[in-house]
Amino acid sequence: MGDMSFPDLMAGPPPTHLPEDPAAADLEAGTSPTDVVRRHPESPLAWATLAEEARDEGADDVTVYAYSRVGYHRSLDLLRRNGWKGHGPVPWDHEPNRGFLRSLALLAQAANAIGEEPEGRRCAEFLRDSSPEGHAALLG
Repeated sequence: MGDMSFPDLMAGPPPTHLPEDPAAADLEAGTSPTDVVRRHPESPLAWATLAEEARDEGADDVTVYAYSRVGYHRSLDLLRRNGWKGHGPVPWDHEPNRGFLRSLALLAQAANAIGEEPEGRRCAEFLRDSSPEGHAALLG
């Protein structure tokens, strides 16, 4: 019958590796996250950084939620444009993926802070499913 190989039906989708975020260089150069968002409104990394800055400066939880939600939705757009089908690994060790992972972690935290616990749980589970390493690093 010969050597026949069969696809591994248990194998999940391949990992998604996002391209370099154009906002990263501006953020690394010390440009304020607000200015970076204005230059790169499509950037999950810029929105995640803006949400982190707002949180760290004591902004209202609703503001942090809004910034992280924008970062999350920008992430979904970017993931889909790069072959992601709604699930599968988004590795933490691939630096350009971290804008998405950080936005998702921030959204989980901010959802809990505004009393939206079901969304907080869903986001935390989504993060764990996408990147166990990212979940450990960001939400412990």
